[in-house]
Amino acid sequence: QVQLVESGGGLVQAGGSLRLSCAASKNIFSINVMGWYRQAPGKQRELVATINNGGSTNYADSVKGRFTISRDNAKNTVHLQMNSLKPEDTAVYYCNAQTIVLLVPQYYWGQGTQVTVSS
Repeated sequence: QVQLVESGGGLVQAGGSLRLSCAASKNIFSINVMGWYRQAPGKQRELVATINNGGSTNYADSVKGRFTISRDNAKNTVHLQMNSLKPEDTAVYYCNAQTIVLLVPQYYWGQGTQVTVSS
C-alpha cells in the first residue's frame, strides 16, 4: 500500500506559476513510476506527466515546455512545477504511483488538489 498526499494547488492568474507536491508513505525509489494526472469538469482524467525510478520523464503535449516533473527520493516526494499557466490548465490534479507486485501492476491515487487559472 502507498498513501499519497498532494499539496500546492490554488488560484493563480494566467501566466503565473504553481508548484504541486506529492508526499508518498513509502520510499519512492521502490515505486516504478510516479506521475500527475488531471481532471477538468465534464472531462476524463488525463495524463499530465510521469517520472520513473530511473528519472525518465514523459509529458502530455499540452504541457511540454511549461511543466516540469521531478522527484526527491530522499524526501519521498514528487513535484510538478507549472509555469505559464493557462485557463485550460484548470482541473483537479491527482498524484499517481505505479508499482509492480508479483508481475501485477498496482495503482495508487492521492485525494487530488484543485488548480484554478483565471483569465
